[in-house]
Amino acid sequence: MLTIFSIPKPFLGDIEILQRNAIHSWWRLRPCSEIILCGGESGTKETAADFKAKWMPKISRNEYGTPLLNSVFQQVERIASNRLICYVNADIILLSDFVEAIQRIRFRRFLMVGQRWDIDITEAWDFERPDWEKRLRKFVAASGVLHPPAGSDYFVFPRDGVIGTFPPFAVGRPGWDNWFIYNARRLRVPVIDATRVVTVIHQNHDYSHVPNRRDETWEGPEADWNRQLIGGQDHIFTLLDSTHVMTSRALFPALGYEYLRRRWQTLPILVPGTRPVVQFLGKLRAYLRFR
Repeated sequence: MLTIFSIPKPFLGDIEILQRNAIHSWWRLRPCSEIILCGGESGTKETAADFKAKWMPKISRNEYGTPLLNSVFQQVERIASNRLICYVNADIILLSDFVEAIQRIRFRRFLMVGQRWDIDITEAWDFERPDWEKRLRKFVAASGVLHPPAGSDYFVFPRDGVIGTFPPFAVGRPGWDNWFIYNARRLRVPVIDATRVVTVIHQNHDYSHVPNRRDETWEGPEADWNRQLIGGQDHIFTLLDSTHVMTSRALFPALGYEYLRRRWQTLPILVPGTRPVVQFLGKLRAYLRFR
């Protein structure tokens, strides 16, 4: 039903523990998902073999050796066995509600996204225990922090007709996930926020792997490159730009205040011909408030 793909970092030290936790959780999803691990970093081939995943070693990289996402997405779309594909960061744990949410979507074209829960996990999770998921949910409820809606760590979409032309973004650097949502909206693809029904777990880590960084995060020349490819601040979209919200009852249009406010703000970006009208109404509103 689903092909999951990711671009792991080298399987070394603490990162190896986090990544194997994540991949183990994908492997336990039911129905079984196809898994594709991309890149030739240390330990990737061996981990792919451990979890009976496909290994795609040859991907394009920038001058710093960082994988480029357009190369990965293009190849995965060609070799994936399933109609639905999911890009997910290699430190993200998925639970059973992830597949359940996907099965509820009836759109032919869509993009499913959602917020993540940040949590500190420093050891291998015991997936052999029958209550491993229940224990993990309890741990997240007690210690997890819901990440703001500005960043996305997974994208589920049909492999045909959703992406279009994908710029050569550097993986793991800021901005490309925001552009991904903008691009879906530009192509009039429904964007579904599944935060309310899907528990997606991000295992916290540092950014010591980022070359030439300027601070303790990912800021540096690669972050600057990604922002240049985005095409300006207008193309920074977040989960508040979703068109639909999934709840435990049904899939609803996103009609909350914050969603509608963003809809109005981005109307001139997605429909340029509306810019004069939006600007006029904005000035009129300001005038009336002043009066």
